[in-house]
This record gives sequence, structure tokens and C-alpha cells, in this order.
Amino acid sequence: MASEQPLAAVTCTAPVNIAVIKYWGKRDEELVLPINSSLSVTLHQDQLKTTTTAVISKDFTEDRIWLNGREEDVGQPRLQACLREIRRLARKRRNAWDGDPLSSSLSCKVHVASVNNFPTAAGLASSAAGYACLAYTLARVYGVESDLSEVARRGSGSACRSLYGGFVEWQMGEQTDGKDSVARQVAPESHWPELRVLILVFRAEAVVPARMAEMTRCIRERDFPGFAQLTMKDSNQFHATCLDTFPPISYLNAVSWRIIHLVHRFNAHHGDTKVAYTFDAGPNAVIFTLDDTVAEFVAAVRHSFPPGSNGDTFLKGLQVRPAPLSAELQAALAMEPTTPGGVKYIIATQVGPGPQILDDPSAHLLGPDGLPKPAA
Repeated sequence: MASEQPLAAVTCTAPVNIAVIKYWGKRDEELVLPINSSLSVTLHQDQLKTTTTAVISKDFTEDRIWLNGREEDVGQPRLQACLREIRRLARKRRNAWDGDPLSSSLSCKVHVASVNNFPTAAGLASSAAGYACLAYTLARVYGVESDLSEVARRGSGSACRSLYGGFVEWQMGEQTDGKDSVARQVAPESHWPELRVLILVFRAEAVVPARMAEMTRCIRERDFPGFAQLTMKDSNQFHATCLDTFPPISYLNAVSWRIIHLVHRFNAHHGDTKVAYTFDAGPNAVIFTLDDTVAEFVAAVRHSFPPGSNGDTFLKGLQVRPAPLSAELQAALAMEPTTPGGVKYIIATQVGPGPQILDDPSAHLLGPDGLPKPAA
């Protein structure tokens, strides 16, 4: 029978990050070392986050994990890599300090439960948030205080960028053991308060170093046109490279291309780069813009992609005031509205902080018996 008192129980949250300079592949598959440095924007957890609970008990007979309410195979290699690395770091800490109150936990099994507050299959970097949250939560439950870049990276390369808020660089590093392939914050979430991010959900090497330096400069100087143009160029080249593989990989669909045309026509109408798009490994668009442009661009999206039956919930997240679409802009877009529902919904968010610890025991996803709590 399970004990009513686990050795330790911790619940944490972690954010999604969106790369504006992407990593273009791995130079080491096992250690998940990238062939180039990358830079991302951490999104706010009020709109997009993963929540993870880890519980250690002497009564557990095996490690177990539940993802979004469903038990998964704990032997999955990337998950095992994270667990092994955390336990190695915990063992190293225990050897350095014999008085560690958590030292007995190393011989115990752990139960983990994790949930996303956004669609896992929407191409919204759920693995990055998930593995960052896993690494952060396991570190807290095992008393590990070292840099967690390597732990998170072994689960999902881009997960190391979700260990920080604001604007984050994942340094490619040069060492073969990957010890210098770490994430670091370029600027905090408070640095560019006007920056906004819109996620349009459709369905549930040579140039990179120079771009990294230029993107870092754009962020530090809050140069939106420079930031926007680099973001779009990097996304375009990434997807062009995917198409140039054999057989080709095509992540973008017809709606993706229509969004691309919409952004360029919107910018051309204003004679300035007011909006930027980027796409990861999926068709859904991530749009960057500033607070004073959000309402007008959302109106342009509503015109070009009329909502389906969910008109009242088409826009989620941050409040965006309704704005009329001028006849001049409508003419400049030169786009006949599609069949309603081409864009299912928009999530409006902003730059946000890194992982958080939830101190309220009621936030735990697992009960004292180490099993998922019944749905409320």
C-alpha cells in the first residue's frame, strides 16, 4: 500500500519558446549538439505553458510518467537521458555534501505527470516546454542546483532555451562533450514590453553566425524592422533547405503561404516592416509585431481568414481591441476571404519569464499515492 507521505513532491511550470534564429541540425545526435547557435523568444506562461509534478517515494516500485493524463513509456530514450543526468548530478552533489537531506531519494523511484495548456499537436514547441519543465522539476525534487542546459537539451534540443525568460541564446559550443553548449539569457522579459506574438493555429550554416550577432543587436536596440526582417529571412531559408533535401520535407501548406503573402502586403501598404512571420516544423504561423499594430493586423487576418462557428473565441489570450479594416488596406491586401475556418484561432501573447515553482500543494498533478489526481 502506498505511503501517505512521499519523500518529496514538486510542481513547476515552464514556457514555450519560438526561435527567431533557428538551429539547423545536429553535429552530435546522442548529445544533441547543434551545428549553429540559435536565438529564441520565450512566450508568456499566462497563455502557453507546461506544468509538471514529480513525486519521489520509497513505496514506488518503478519510474512512471503520465503526459496529458495518459501513461507513457518511461523507457523512451530521451526521457531516460534526462533522468540519468539528473540522478548523476544529484549523486555528485550528495558526495560533495554528506548532510544532504535528499540523499535517500536517490535509491527511490519517481513518478512524473505533465500537462500542456495548449494543443500538443499544434506545432507550438510542446517538446521544448515539456523537457524544460521536466528538467527543472526533477532538479528541484532531487536538490540539483547546477546548470540544466545539458539535461533539457538531451530531451529536446530547443528545450534548453525554455529554461530562461525573455530572449535566449543557445550557444552551439565547441567541446565534443557538449559542456559548453548551453543556454543563456540575452535580455530579460521586461526588456521589450511592446513586443507582441500572435500564434495562428491552422490545425490541431554560412549565414547563421552573422545573423546571430545582428539579431542580438536588434533585440538589444529594440529595432523591430531589423528583428522582423531577420526572423522572416531565417524562416524562409530554413524551409527552403527543407525543400532542398531528398526527398523534400514540406512543412508549409496553402494557408501558410497565404499568411506569408498577407504579411508582405501588410508591410508594403505601410511602407515599413510592421509584422514578421516565422514557421517551425509545422504549418502554423507565429507572428511578431508591436502593441500598436496588433489590432490592425488581427483585423486583416479576420478579413482574409473569416472565423468559423467560433467567432466569439477566435482570439484567445491577451485582449486585443477591435479595429476596423480601412478600405485602403483591404485593397492593398488584394485577398478574397477564404472559406471560414481556414485559421482556427489566434493566441495573442507576449514575452514572458522562465520556469516557475508552484508552492501551493493543491497545484500538484499527482496525489500522495503518486497517481494522477481525478479530473475536477
